[in-house]
Amino acid sequence: MIMYKTLRFIFGDQLNANHSWYKEENQTQYLYVIAELKQETDYVKHHIQKVVAFFTAMENFAAALKKAQLNVLHLTLDDTQNDACITLLLTRLAEQYQCQQIQYQYPDEYRLQQQMLQFKSRSSLKVSGCDSEHFLLPYADIGDHFTRDKQVKMEFFYRMMRKRFNILIQDNAPQGGQWNFDQDNRNKLKKTDLATIPKPKIFTNNIEVILQRIKRHRVNTFGQCSTTLLWPTSRAQAKQLLDYFCSDLLPKFGQFQDAMTCQSPHQWSLYHSRLAFALNTKMLHPMHVINRVLAEFTARQDQINLAQVEGFIRQILGWREYVRGIYWQNMPAYATKNALHANRSIPDYFWSGKTKMNCMKQAITQSLETAYAHHIQRLMITGNFCLLTGIDPKEVDSWYLGIYIDAIEWVEMPNTRGMSQFADGGLIATKPYAASGNYINKMSDYCKNCHYKVQQKTEITACPFNSLYWQFMHSHQTRLASNPRIGMVYKNWQKQPQEQQQAILNRAQWCLDNIEKL
Repeated sequence: MIMYKTLRFIFGDQLNANHSWYKEENQTQYLYVIAELKQETDYVKHHIQKVVAFFTAMENFAAALKKAQLNVLHLTLDDTQNDACITLLLTRLAEQYQCQQIQYQYPDEYRLQQQMLQFKSRSSLKVSGCDSEHFLLPYADIGDHFTRDKQVKMEFFYRMMRKRFNILIQDNAPQGGQWNFDQDNRNKLKKTDLATIPKPKIFTNNIEVILQRIKRHRVNTFGQCSTTLLWPTSRAQAKQLLDYFCSDLLPKFGQFQDAMTCQSPHQWSLYHSRLAFALNTKMLHPMHVINRVLAEFTARQDQINLAQVEGFIRQILGWREYVRGIYWQNMPAYATKNALHANRSIPDYFWSGKTKMNCMKQAITQSLETAYAHHIQRLMITGNFCLLTGIDPKEVDSWYLGIYIDAIEWVEMPNTRGMSQFADGGLIATKPYAASGNYINKMSDYCKNCHYKVQQKTEITACPFNSLYWQFMHSHQTRLASNPRIGMVYKNWQKQPQEQQQAILNRAQWCLDNIEKL
């Protein structure tokens, strides 16, 4: 048996080949361990493609480290089936290989952080952590920009990050004369646009062996999956996807980033990069992505305008780093926030897509088929519905965390519990992102082929979002009426005759009472 001085554990979302660990001399003393664990498959019910993607990417990363002549132990569920948790696995391996110490990169989920801290305090071994070297805002700096239970506006944080990293800055001012081009990035797809939506770049990773292993160990999953996986599972594939985004999608990304359609074979991907899984597993570094986009912009300014580039960089440099700061500064209390006291159970069609509401059917079915939906589908379709119907944020969290391939708690929870459900009482969003069917009709073509009528409010065939929207605003008037961003909504509500108001509320109550039938 070969002995190693130090065991270095690699979490499944720490697939960063450029980490300083791998550049050190005297690598013979280190044993790198990357392991599939039931602990990680079972803490929430995951989409089958999510589990497969993580396992495949972990296997590929282990192979890459071995190719670099490092000592690597890649363990599958077959190898860890008797290890109830990470700490028991590490204890067993340290004894087996007679390691003197265990090192790990700081995890990005609170539950794992706590698990490793408890292990460190109880183990007789020397246990130490280090930075994952991935995020642009160092963990130690989070407290300088975020305060527990205090609202921090993302726009101001984003501007700070732009200046800090000198991104799209000229003479200490924003390039183009303004910080944000969001108003230019809200276009609906017209009929003439549908035929030119590019075919998405997908991969054909063979996953038959992993699927068999998942089935053999009775991992409880949902969603659909074939014997090949379309998602990137190596750094090389992730870079190919990034290159494709820059060459074929970036010119129109911002313009149509909020658009939705069910009239194109490529409706699920549109002009989105679909890089979140590669980023969140650290196969790609955020600054590598930003620099690649900026290089494309510099080379093709006749084809790519500033609004497209700024809209994309805002998601990476701004929003992604922002929600991480919110998460770490407010955990663990953040996971229990429920400011609107929502307590309804999530409907069964969230697991099947079988609903007469076409927008919900499209967003959910796409998610079940691909483990993916873009941010507006998540926020303004499924998230909006959960907000309006008062679904328990804990159930909403679990669904979003499980169904999306890129969902890791640090990024999922602030997006869901904060931005989408307003359960944090406004730490992230300055108002609830509630909308009627009018918004959905404005940004999509979902309403055209729907069982319900988007123009109706009170009839039995009326779009449920319409009455549910007004019922939500009416129910939370005490909290929301003074909000300057939505004060006009209440003025419009008060202008409606009392009989009309009551008819709308009656329709909304019927929808809530019959939510499983919608």
